Amino acid sequence: MGIENRQHPRYKEIGRIIANELCALPGVLDDISLQGCQIHYSVPVIVDLETEYEVQISPLHNEMSAPLNLRCQPQWVKEHEGNTTIGLKILYSPDAARLSDFIEKLKQINSDDIFSSIK
Repeated sequence: MGIENRQHPRYKEIGRIIANELCALPGVLDDISLQGCQIHYSVPVIVDLETEYEVQISPLHNEMSAPLNLRCQPQWVKEHEGNTTIGLKILYSPDAARLSDFIEKLKQINSDDIFSSIK
């Protein structure tokens, strides 16, 4: 993918993805922002780029017990050696406010990491 042109920074985060319409098996969250995320599956997945999917994300740094429920649309798909990586655009979602709070927490974690490495 060449130079990325994003309005919002992406934060590396790991988490569990449940998107039953995409795959019966859980996927893995790679990174996330207010507008999108990258996920992957360790199996081939057939993805319709024109379909909106309900996605539940349970990130590692999420202090809330309930997963984030997001409405997403795939923007791109890459398959390599049986693994599928998907770029998702996050559409208006029921948990948009919780997502915003979570992104703020990731921003704080990342700024804390920068300062701790300078000491």
